[in-house]
Amino acid sequence: MLITRSGTPGAWVWCLVAGIAMWVGGCAVGPDYVEPVYEGPDAWQNAAAADVQADAPVIRQWWTAFEDPMLDSLIVKAEVSSLDLGMAVSRIREARAYYQITGGDYWPQVGAGGNVIRTETPDFYFPGGDNPATNWEFGLNASWEIDVWGKNRRAREASGAALDASIEDYRDVLVSLYADVASTYIDIRTLQMRLDFALSNQQSQRSTLDIVVAREDAGLVPMLDVSQARSNLANTEAAVPLLQIGLEAALNRLAILLGQAPGTLDEQLRSHSGLPRPRTDLAVALPAELLRRRPDVRRSERDLASQSARIGVATAELYPSFSLGGALVLKAPQFGDLGESGAFGWSFGPEVKWNLFTGGKIRGQIKVEEARTEQLLAAYEITVLGALAEVENSLVGLRQEEMRRELLKVAAESAQQSVTLVETQYVSGLTDFQNYLDAQRVLFNQQDQLASSRGKVLINLVNLNRALGGGWSLDDPAPDLPIELPETAMSQEEGQ
Repeated sequence: MLITRSGTPGAWVWCLVAGIAMWVGGCAVGPDYVEPVYEGPDAWQNAAAADVQADAPVIRQWWTAFEDPMLDSLIVKAEVSSLDLGMAVSRIREARAYYQITGGDYWPQVGAGGNVIRTETPDFYFPGGDNPATNWEFGLNASWEIDVWGKNRRAREASGAALDASIEDYRDVLVSLYADVASTYIDIRTLQMRLDFALSNQQSQRSTLDIVVAREDAGLVPMLDVSQARSNLANTEAAVPLLQIGLEAALNRLAILLGQAPGTLDEQLRSHSGLPRPRTDLAVALPAELLRRRPDVRRSERDLASQSARIGVATAELYPSFSLGGALVLKAPQFGDLGESGAFGWSFGPEVKWNLFTGGKIRGQIKVEEARTEQLLAAYEITVLGALAEVENSLVGLRQEEMRRELLKVAAESAQQSVTLVETQYVSGLTDFQNYLDAQRVLFNQQDQLASSRGKVLINLVNLNRALGGGWSLDDPAPDLPIELPETAMSQEEGQ
């Protein structure tokens, strides 16, 4: 841009500036985003949901229904030290910073610079010239791109929706963290209960082996009974290492969820009082309410909104861009002369840029953004359907496993009675030893299945709360955010 020392902008400059300014705040190219509306069912389809409180709110701290102080303390520790949660907070900071960056495009960009250049020109071309020469130059420059077509507004809209999406991502991580901690804790208690049953049966079968060995020494039973008793005991003992392996893996998994080194929770969780016994009343949100509170559904919708705005950013490249620029310059051969009036120069004027021919690149980019928007719309619908299916599956799994648990409880009690009866009959010589061994094997198997089923019931309850998006509330503040959030559809909804 030409630097002149004097003169005033012509009338045409001010007319052009005024005309451009009239466009500011006008149209924004590209589609205006409309939040998709999913016409889902008004009620849950499965009969398992018939006895739940569909109109009751989901419990904010649903794990308290398990009435287990240890679980409560683990949840608190996870909230403070979870590395996954820390990464989610960092992603919010990143999105917020990018939102700040896009906001800066609204304003003039001002810079300053200076240089000192010493040059020597050949005498052949400039005989008798001032050689070598020094030039001192300092100046300010400014430029302002007027957002005629809404390119900057669409970029700001996209970054605002992305910020919203990062907040929903944090909430989704929070929901998963609560559920993972609870599920892993239940796995630990289940494995400990199964170990108790295995060790109890192991002790009982060792006593049986001692009795059979004594009877064989007395010539009352054949050696076959001793071999069968020893085999039965060894099979029960072989189950213990597998359970120990599973228990250690669960303990380490829980430690990692809490951001701690493997093994740090072993001593704390070594003693146990069995599985939690939660309250059985359920509060299950209706399908429409579920879509409003599931963080993954909300995040998917915000991703769609952000991508829709990017269509406008790409479309704006089809049109000319207008900007105003200017500069103030101090230039002199001596540093002390920079303060003289003759060292002062300035420039000012509008600038127009227009991509008249790009070989179809701009329209190709628009099609790319449109295709990505279509993909995210499909992804949103898939997320919605998946959310509904997770709740239905969790309800069915919970109810059916409760039925299975009650049947296994009857089976385990009957197996215990059978062992007691057949033991008496064997000692009295009224039945053979094989029946006694079979009864012991059945008892161990039934008790092990019962313990597993009790744990599965609780894990299905955890999964139901996960599927419902439990563990947070619309009233909870997002972490590490300024008071004023971007004015997007999601933040407006939260303010209502």
